[in-house]
Amino acid sequence: MQYRRFGRTNLKVPILSLGGMRFQKSWDQLDFDEISYQEQNKLENILNLAKKYGLSHVETAKYYGTSELQLGMAFKNSEQIPNIIQTKIPPNSDPKIFQRDVMTSFEKLQVKKIDLLAIHGINTSELLYQAIRDGGCMDILKNLQKENLIGSIGFSTHGESSLIEKAISTNLFDYVNLHWYYINQENSKVINLANRYDLGVFIISPTDKGGHLHTPSKKMLELCSPLHPIVFNDLFCLRNKNVHTLSVGIAKETDFDLHLEAVSLLAESERYVPKIINRLRQESINTFGLEWYQNWNKNLPSWECTPGNINIPVLLWLSNLIDWLDMEGFAKARYQLLGNGSHWFPGCNANLIDVDVSERQLMEVLEGHINPKKVIKKLRNLKEKFGDNIGKRLSTK
Repeated sequence: MQYRRFGRTNLKVPILSLGGMRFQKSWDQLDFDEISYQEQNKLENILNLAKKYGLSHVETAKYYGTSELQLGMAFKNSEQIPNIIQTKIPPNSDPKIFQRDVMTSFEKLQVKKIDLLAIHGINTSELLYQAIRDGGCMDILKNLQKENLIGSIGFSTHGESSLIEKAISTNLFDYVNLHWYYINQENSKVINLANRYDLGVFIISPTDKGGHLHTPSKKMLELCSPLHPIVFNDLFCLRNKNVHTLSVGIAKETDFDLHLEAVSLLAESERYVPKIINRLRQESINTFGLEWYQNWNKNLPSWECTPGNINIPVLLWLSNLIDWLDMEGFAKARYQLLGNGSHWFPGCNANLIDVDVSERQLMEVLEGHINPKKVIKKLRNLKEKFGDNIGKRLSTK
């Protein structure tokens, strides 16, 4: 394992962190006696392997079901406590509820100190205000910091780049958990800003949110050859020295293997990654033509300014991923979350087209785009493919 300085926290973090979102028994909040020996043993085996492989940082959250509870029992029953423990608590307009939630996480994790505590899901301006206002969540965390109960304070986000930049620019946070990987590089400038403020940068879910790379399409496998897409994506992220660690969501023991392969190849990444990027880029141009490749995301309306709150930028991105990389499973999952995942997946999918939203209305908001009719056709195709079902977040909070 290799390690990087996690920004101004000055912690030495492994470039792979153990994500606690996939190995727990349930997404419901259960009592420990509802967890079988086999289920708890699986988690403890994963912790033991993580220590063996050098993943000395485990990251979880209040609303990851039984994750905190099971980790706490594992810490209590063994000496396999990671060097760095991180959890995440959502902001709350009532500071007393937020403080109660933090203390509940201490009780479940059964630790004397939480090294990294993030305010979870700063996805809107209102949630950022709840986090940083006088007497709000940040003040509570600062008091706990003075008592040496927590170490560094960060935030996690699925928000727009402009919002993340605003949060970083407050200079109140020590690190950020955000999305950035090959198929979604929207936060490239955000990462540079985080570096200027010396924030630690933790990449959320590069394997799952990075395109369901655990179940890659045949086309993705071919384009990333000789690397597996997981290995390619890890190397792509870790080539950026302003990225400090990637979350590895382990559900079974063999899930470590490809990520460890990426670590072993990091010194050779320039031998592989640029060639694969060029191949992927050329395939995109071949698929769409140069004009669409260069301009598809320009002059698109925000979802707030679109009839039916249809999130056209995200939907076009998903449509492109299907046409370009055959990522239909990933696109389906994300499509069905739009409109059903609250502020985590803002805006709506295309189900309202030709029902409550007319083509004329869409043409009006797309008047500055290079090809409005193509956009509408792509939206209709997504509705036809995926419009029958409703998705929901694994965590409903």
